[in-house]
Amino acid sequence: MALLVLVRHGESQWNLENRFTGWVDVPLTEKGRREAQRAGELLRGMHFDRAYTSVLQRAIETLDIILRAVGQTDLPVERDAALNERHYGELQGLNKAETAKQFGDEQVHIWRRSYDIAPPGGESLKDTAARTLPYFERVIVPHLRAGENVLVSAHGNSLRSIVMHLDRLTPAQVLELNLATGVPIVYEVESDMAIRSKRILNH
Repeated sequence: MALLVLVRHGESQWNLENRFTGWVDVPLTEKGRREAQRAGELLRGMHFDRAYTSVLQRAIETLDIILRAVGQTDLPVERDAALNERHYGELQGLNKAETAKQFGDEQVHIWRRSYDIAPPGGESLKDTAARTLPYFERVIVPHLRAGENVLVSAHGNSLRSIVMHLDRLTPAQVLELNLATGVPIVYEVESDMAIRSKRILNH
């Protein structure tokens, strides 16, 4: 049996400012650093064999803070853009309220919440899953099958695609799935990737 722990990065500056962030490389806020520290405290006592993160600093810094908190700063870490947040295209950097005024609430809701409709120049959740899941299956799953414990620090939508896959959610069900910043999701998985248990550590 192995542990897979998924953590969405702590609050970023553009989360705070209610902007579409996507691949823009914005830092954590002080609150985001506290969220990462709290995640690390909740994960103390767990031993990890390796860790993965995106190439964006908010996920990298979250992982660094967690690894310091659990006392495993020497852990092998791989960074890959396959774990990056969904690319929001022309919406990146725009305030969500202003975007709704410009394009209309209904259109923005479709871009944000539909499974397979992308914003102009950007990715849908389906597109995000199409790059995240092959990486997950090719790179991360073999270590889980071998019984290694894995920690992944990434983003709301890249992690939603992994959770959708593990929990066998439909496209309609995943639209209702929201992952809180800095809250670890802990899966116990068998060598055949059957899920033995799932816990959300939000206390």
